[in-house]
Amino acid sequence: MLKIVFLILMVTGLPVAIAMAGSSLIYLLWTGSSPPFVVIHRMVSGIDSFPLLAVPFFILAGNLMNNAGITNRIYNFALALVGWLKGGLGHVNVLGSVIFAGMSGTAIADAAGLGTIEIKAMKDHGYSTEFAVGVTAASATLGPIIPPSLPFVIYGMMANVSVGALFLAGILPGALMAILMMLTVAYYAHKNGWGADIKFDWGRLIKALAETAIVIAWPLALWLLIAKADFPPQATVAAGLVILFGLDKVFSFQAVLPIMTPVLLIGGMTTGLFTPTEGAIAACVWAMVLGLAWYKTLTWAMFVKVCLDTVETTATVLFIVAAASIFGWMLTATGVTAAISEWVLGFTKEPWVFLLLANLLMLFVGCFLEPTAAITILVPILVPICQRLGIDLIHFGLVMVLNLMIGLLHPPMGMVLFVLARVAKLSVERTTIAILPWLVPLLGSLIVITYFPSVVLWLPKHFF
Repeated sequence: MLKIVFLILMVTGLPVAIAMAGSSLIYLLWTGSSPPFVVIHRMVSGIDSFPLLAVPFFILAGNLMNNAGITNRIYNFALALVGWLKGGLGHVNVLGSVIFAGMSGTAIADAAGLGTIEIKAMKDHGYSTEFAVGVTAASATLGPIIPPSLPFVIYGMMANVSVGALFLAGILPGALMAILMMLTVAYYAHKNGWGADIKFDWGRLIKALAETAIVIAWPLALWLLIAKADFPPQATVAAGLVILFGLDKVFSFQAVLPIMTPVLLIGGMTTGLFTPTEGAIAACVWAMVLGLAWYKTLTWAMFVKVCLDTVETTATVLFIVAAASIFGWMLTATGVTAAISEWVLGFTKEPWVFLLLANLLMLFVGCFLEPTAAITILVPILVPICQRLGIDLIHFGLVMVLNLMIGLLHPPMGMVLFVLARVAKLSVERTTIAILPWLVPLLGSLIVITYFPSVVLWLPKHFF
């Protein structure tokens, strides 16, 4: 009955969170198995979690970066690095998303933030609107794969796995996805005879390469000083930041400081300086320092607006989590999850077959549910099966999140699809058709990530 009521409420057009909480309440009232106040109790306890404190802070950090003019700096840096290649702005689109993913943590923020700049620039340089929309949509899926990632925080809390390990696990899959997307851009550039979008300039390229070298060398040097030379961690990082700001002041770098956001997060978590939740707070402080004090592109009025937007988004996300916690508890209490587990294990005990079926299910669910809601519903059902089949939960988390990100590109509920249709002033139908060719690199990445778990687990095994 619980499932039937939930589906009826969903079909009537109610938001998924209300449908989950409402169906649970109706079931309790109908059967009388528990007092109705259990719904409220379970919803409150569902969000009474320390890891969930990271959610509002990661949302705030992404909003601060998006409103402080950081996106323009990222775009200009990517343009200098790869804009001189054939199909240059397509490559810029992908590389820009890789960098922005390290700050926003969501696909929608990537599409709405960088997407607005990238689509306009590509149209001005003669690219078709469909191609611009397609590459922007595909690259936006990198947002939750490359750390930090809001879906990883939700999954980690629901599946009881390390959020820091999930963050590390997303780095190599994110790089793989970016490479496959850039190869796709190169294919279209060769097929259509596209040239470069900016002239090759040694000075501009060398400066961009120097910024890249600093981004790589700076954390490596700090790690060597802390791990090998036994320098005090806090003092070493503080001194390193002073040097970094000094270099930026002298050479006026485009994007070294913004790109350091994921570096500081991952470095702080792997060295034990802070937890993922504390890292989210550190990301906010870093964004405020850059926007308010260093670049001075963020006013206090803008800061207040960003905070209010963050409160609104956080309330939405946490209400979904709260509603899903009571719904997941009801699924477990009524034996639905156990029944599904037994049915799947009776059908197959091969992990590769289960992963294939799980991929199909998650791709389908992702087309209808927002990722947070989908994660909170699917984790109680699928994770017990993974545990019985010996599938690593870090690996499965990457598989789940990537499936749900691909679902964001499709009707009827694909939020990235609707955002880009509005930005590009295209109909939803034309936007959907424009995205279809870009499913090839995305699904190719999904296959590799699903059946070659070492791509996902290599970094977590070395650092955790």
